[in-house]
Amino acid sequence: WAYARPWAAKLFDHQFMVNAILLGNYNRLRDEAVKELGDDFSGRTLQVGCCYGNLTPYLAKRAAKSGGTVDVIDILPMQLKNLGKKVRSGEPVSISLMDAAALDMPDATYDRVVIFLLLHEEPQSYRERTLHEALRVLKPGGKLVVIDYANPVWWHPARFSTIPVYSRLKPYAVDVWNNGLTGVLPEMSESAWKTKSYFGGLFQKLVRIK
Repeated sequence: WAYARPWAAKLFDHQFMVNAILLGNYNRLRDEAVKELGDDFSGRTLQVGCCYGNLTPYLAKRAAKSGGTVDVIDILPMQLKNLGKKVRSGEPVSISLMDAAALDMPDATYDRVVIFLLLHEEPQSYRERTLHEALRVLKPGGKLVVIDYANPVWWHPARFSTIPVYSRLKPYAVDVWNNGLTGVLPEMSESAWKTKSYFGGLFQKLVRIK
């Protein structure tokens, strides 16, 4: 409901609200994702899933400087409509209604792919397919960047405050909080992935070069 209803976007899609939900970490996580993707945004970039906040405008700015393009897909029409309000006329961004677990795109289409705070929202079978599809459409030598929740240290205050509340709102995220993405998606524990944790392990960045 927090993503599918228009009133929810009006309530949640403000920078201060998004930052509060992420316990003050939104800007840092966004900047880490953009930085990891590099300064050169030539070619094609895919953002898998819309998200509240201003990640897409940041990607669009980088792409415009490099003569590249950004494609954003989501399965929820409301999210696409909401994102359309953030994209300025003339920016190299296209928005499409599409299932992240069944991308209607050829193999090896994109130079870089980012999945930002999406996998914890999906049931396990969808996570597996979303990851598979992201790697499928990535060109050889391209980079996949994933930012999401993880398994925080045992003494993290969020374990006793935020997580119990969020578990009711985000039931699919429970196993991610308990095991991290590398625990629920074993493929991501392979040596091909580079990982970095943030905020006591509550968030994680996972990167793979194809």
